[in-house]
Amino acid sequence: MEISLADERALLLKETLTLDQAEGRAWSQKLDAFGRVAKMTGLIQRPKDDDFELIYKERRFQPFWHVVCSARYVYERRREFTLTTGGPEVERVTLDDKEYGAINGRITLIGAEYCREEPRSELFLDGYTGETNPALADYLQYTANEVPVDYLDELANQGAVVVPPQSRATAVVRDVLLGILKSVRADRILEDTVEVERVDLYYRPVYAFQYRWKSKRREAILEYDGVTGALQAEGKTFQQYMGKILDPEFLFDVGADTVKLLVPGGGIAMKLARKGIDVAKNRSQKL
Repeated sequence: MEISLADERALLLKETLTLDQAEGRAWSQKLDAFGRVAKMTGLIQRPKDDDFELIYKERRFQPFWHVVCSARYVYERRREFTLTTGGPEVERVTLDDKEYGAINGRITLIGAEYCREEPRSELFLDGYTGETNPALADYLQYTANEVPVDYLDELANQGAVVVPPQSRATAVVRDVLLGILKSVRADRILEDTVEVERVDLYYRPVYAFQYRWKSKRREAILEYDGVTGALQAEGKTFQQYMGKILDPEFLFDVGADTVKLLVPGGGIAMKLARKGIDVAKNRSQKL
């Protein structure tokens, strides 16, 4: 059994929009934060700017996981092939100069199957909600720089909100591996490999601006994506995460021993996989 494990990485997506640029754009579209009715009202009689105030803004770095795993199974197995003859009256059949006796209108051939399976699984997981989100793949087209995890703590010390992922690498990799693990029915295994190709934790910049509409006594939030420049009304803030310390040991704890527990071995792949889940749970309880 060959096991290949990629280096775990933390990557920071490069901002294409600064906080100041986003703040200027958000102010010009602040009415959008208060919903469609408010926007329609503004078309009839637009409220004055002095009726609004910016009461909070944040530069946030939001995480998502990108994990890719693949496997290759090459094997042989013996198999019986049953062929139907032209009728019950047939006693013998010759194939490739070899004679086979027929029983009840059938003959049985003994042969071998040569098999290859190459499953691959790719996962994009929102680091905060824990939900799978294939749309996050769009961020891979943008520039991202690998950074030490400690650098994320420096961003937090500078006033940014660095949102810690709720799932550690082991749990994410385990879920992806379970999607490609399988037991193979084989008499001879020629190749049996598992590769964890990527274990990447991306952080993307998001800007949030909270406004107060004084005369209406209402508050609302606008968000700008610091990478794509996309605007989102009814956004959120993560003030509760201000200064949160990231634990590198928590984030990246995928080791060869962990992977080995999840790698298929003959006909007991799922048993090993289940053992891997239990071990991961025990480790989590001890931390």
